[in-house]
Order: sequence, then structure tokens, then C-alpha cells
Amino acid sequence: MAGTDKTVLRAGLIGLGMMGRHHARVLRETEGVELVAVADAYGDPHRAAPGLPVYSGVEDLINAGIDIAMCAVPTGLHVEVGLALAEAGIHTMVEKPIADTVAGGEKLAAAFEARGLVGAVGHIERYNPALQSLRARLESGELGRIFQIATRRQGPFPARIADVGVIKDLGTHDIDLTAWLAQAAYASVSANTTIRSGREHEDMVAATGLLDNGVITSHLVNWLSPTKERVTVVTGERGAFVADTLTADLTFHENGIINTEWESVANFRGVSEGNITRLAIPKREPLKVEHEAFRDAVLANRGLLRPAPAAAAEHDGGAGTERPAATIVTMREGLNTLRVAEAMIASAKESRTVGLHA
Repeated sequence: MAGTDKTVLRAGLIGLGMMGRHHARVLRETEGVELVAVADAYGDPHRAAPGLPVYSGVEDLINAGIDIAMCAVPTGLHVEVGLALAEAGIHTMVEKPIADTVAGGEKLAAAFEARGLVGAVGHIERYNPALQSLRARLESGELGRIFQIATRRQGPFPARIADVGVIKDLGTHDIDLTAWLAQAAYASVSANTTIRSGREHEDMVAATGLLDNGVITSHLVNWLSPTKERVTVVTGERGAFVADTLTADLTFHENGIINTEWESVANFRGVSEGNITRLAIPKREPLKVEHEAFRDAVLANRGLLRPAPAAAAEHDGGAGTERPAATIVTMREGLNTLRVAEAMIASAKESRTVGLHA
């Protein structure tokens, strides 16, 4: 990677808020990337980029001569900033969701595609070690047929959020990871929401969905809980995987073959209980893996790095399973996630199930 100057990408970061400061740190730590300038209308309140020029807007950042950009501005500004970067020919990753509306997301995706640029969306949960390992195990058939994917994402209210509700802020994580794990798109969704914080956007959602491949889903998302929870449960014919993305732990609950003789316990069991195995997996920081995937996609786009073949993989550890090399979340994928999020909002407002393929 570090052979020639052409492989060192000059990076710019716009948005130095709660998430932007983490992007600044990781960009400085990523091999083959040099963070050369940052921008934020309010300066650098967290001192995330000492020694670097701090500009007020995207045009100054573009004029700094950057190759790639990380866009971590509020969601409502994604389209404006992203289109400027696309027009300047700069490969860009925007924080999730891709935009505040589907129409805006469509403009953004089309702009990067038309110019042959790498456009990515920062759906960071895909890069969580537990979910990376889980995806590889599902692909290898360890669970057999998948029946259901259920997620719970709950915690205290984040003061950083001002322009979207819990569905677009947090729910998009679960929408994206569910479709990615199942390798299938949403066919329909049904949702109920509530507003308790006095804001115009929803604070809680309980949603169910059906994927194209017949997998059913459920999602409980809120920022009204005093306890923080980030759990994904995938149930299939051989048992269930439970991924805790707060701790990056992955546990396999196996369907058992031993009969339960205690009658009062044996009742109400759909399947028998088997072994419970906590799997040993490598635990790299998801944000670092995400930025490395973006870097590699840009280098491949420039012909400086050959895309990893499908057979290429990293060792997952423990059970001998191999994990495919991480890839970016494309803007088209981010747009599809936003469509599902808006369908959930419409479902709650109109008290009906919303189809995604109309």
C-alpha cells in the first residue's frame, strides 16, 4: 500500500461534531490515507484535527486538493455537500442515512454514478466484528435456512440529533444490517411509532417486515430507554445466533437433540435446547474497517488496487470460519435503506402495511 505517492490518498473531512471527531482520528490512523484538511461552520470544538487547516465550508475543502472526502455534516446537508464533492470529482463517504429524503438520496447516488466516482454510506454496524462473523457463518450454511431476523436497538436520548427521528437515525442501522445479513431486500414493512420528547420526529418504533426471500423481521428501536441495548438475533433451522454489537460478542444457541424429561419445562418448547457456544472472533474497531474498505474501493477505482476476488477471505478465528474482506456500503444500498425507513414512517402515519415493490 505504501509504495508510491499515488497510493496515498489526500483526505478531507467535513463535519467535526460527535461523529466527525472519530472520523478525524481514524483517518489519521489509516494506512495509505493522509488527512490534510477539515471543515465545519463552527470550527473544531472537540479539537479533533490539531495542526490542520479548519475551513468553514465544502468549497474551501475542495480547493485544498483532496482525493477523498468524509461527509459527517447533519443529515439535511448531505445532498448539498455531497453534490458539491461529486461535481469536483472527489470520492466520498457520507454518514448514514444517505440523505433526509429519498429524492435527495437519488440525486446523490446518481451524481456519483454518472461521474464514475466511489460513493459510500457510513452504515458502520456492518463492520462490527460480531456481524461480520455472523454474515460469514450464514453464508457458509451454519444455520441452515433462515427464518427470522430480530433486532433491538435501545438507549438514552442523544442530544446530538436534531433533524431526524429514531427511524432514520438508529433504525437505518438495523434495516441495512438485516438486508445485508439475509442478502435480500425488504418486500413490505409495518410500523407503529410514538413521540414522547416533544420533538416533531418519532422517538420509538416497533416494526415488522418481510424480505423478498421469505425471512420475517422485527425491529424495536428507541432512544427513551435508560439502558443501552444493541442486539441482533438470527433464527434458523439449526438454532439461533445472537450478536451483541455493544460488546462485539457472537453466541450460537444450537437446537438440541436431547429430550427434556421435566414435564413442566418440556411444555411450550418449539425446539429442544442444545449447546450454547460463545464464539471467539477477532475484534477490530468497526470504524477502522469501514475506512479501510472505502480506501481500497477508491484505489481499485483508480486501478491502483485489484479488487479482492470472491474467494479471498480473512480468518475469523475460533471455529475456522473465514470472513470475506469488507466492502463498502454503496449509495444505492444506502438509498434502498432510506426507502425502507420512509416506508416505516408512512406505515405508522397511515396505519397500514407498506409494500416496497409497488
